[in-house]
Amino acid sequence: MLSSSSSPPPVPVPPSPSLADRIEALLPQTQCTKCGYPACRPYAEAIADGSASYNQCPPGGQQGVARLAQLLQQPIIPLNPVNGVERPRPLAVIDEAACIGCTLCIQACPVDAIAGAAKQMHTVINDLCTGCELCLPPCPVDCISMVDVSGARTGWDAWSQQQADEARARHDFRIFRLAREKQENDDRLAAKAAEKLKAVAAEAAATPEQQAEQQRKKAIIQAAIERARLKKEQQAAQAAKDSQ
Repeated sequence: MLSSSSSPPPVPVPPSPSLADRIEALLPQTQCTKCGYPACRPYAEAIADGSASYNQCPPGGQQGVARLAQLLQQPIIPLNPVNGVERPRPLAVIDEAACIGCTLCIQACPVDAIAGAAKQMHTVINDLCTGCELCLPPCPVDCISMVDVSGARTGWDAWSQQQADEARARHDFRIFRLAREKQENDDRLAAKAAEKLKAVAAEAAATPEQQAEQQRKKAIIQAAIERARLKKEQQAAQAAKDSQ
């Protein structure tokens, strides 16, 4: 039991947000890739390390450039037209009668804003759609169109900070979910391979030919298990590196 004179344990101090963290917080989180990067976070990191300019986000528009310029203490410059133009906020709309249920748009959506199942009609959850347009290219029947829903409002006038924060949370959870599902699938395959190896080892092999075939099967399965183990180690090492 601690005496009354004992000092309380120190309260851990949370780390200060990095420059990339502060930049990311100013991005609209549409995850559209128009900036030239696969998501908003990589773009924020590129701005922070000086390898990308702060005028490459069309969804943020000119106001987004101004927000980043203020943070970076840089001049306000025009939005780079190479990355796109500022426009009203679009919403994806699926022609449900033409949809064939291929799930390619679901796989492409970075914020899980499309509901549906294989060989069944898909639909866009309007409140979740960021208007990223990433669902358009993979659709094999061109049944998705983009409709402007913010009238004359563009950039941050058409998109709120709350919407951005919620989109970021959905994107981050999707990344976590996909990694978890992959890990679960890898674990199932590893368990299946281990059971197959046990079954092969238990097979009767009386003749030299049968024994050779048994060894061949075992070698194939063991090699597959080893490849899976090495891949898992590499992924863990990469995850540890990314978290630093």
